[in-house]
Amino acid sequence: MTRPIRKIMVYVDGSEQSVAAAQYAIVLAKALGAELFALYVVDTRALAELVKSRIFLESEQDEYKRDLEGDASRYLNHVRELARRKGLSVVTEKSSGAVHIEIKAKVAELGIDLLVLGEISQIRSRRDELYNETERAMRTAPCPVLVAKGEDKIWDLYEDLE
Repeated sequence: MTRPIRKIMVYVDGSEQSVAAAQYAIVLAKALGAELFALYVVDTRALAELVKSRIFLESEQDEYKRDLEGDASRYLNHVRELARRKGLSVVTEKSSGAVHIEIKAKVAELGIDLLVLGEISQIRSRRDELYNETERAMRTAPCPVLVAKGEDKIWDLYEDLE
């Protein structure tokens, strides 16, 4: 029988929940001997909506996008360092667009067997429910999805990993 999980991808957005998800993905990849991928998506759809609703000027959109791309590099480097500390390498991917669409596309493109997401944030309004990109990714991913919850437990598992 072949290994059922050969490629794991974690979606990282800079939140504490996504960092915990990255730690759990590292634990799983190490335990299963799986290849690990980390993805950050610069949410250009949200940026376009901010311009459309006149919260941002178009000139501000470009500056903010550059800031987000810098964030992407920092967060992906952080995941790379977390993996390195545990003797694991990680392939980092950066993409731009609507988050759930980009996640779905990368999962398909890379042949991912398991998508790991951070705990989904509390939904405070109907709008949050409609636009929660992590939840949309969970619902539309073309592979099994694991939602990593319990940051303290995950931290302990990560720290105990040799």
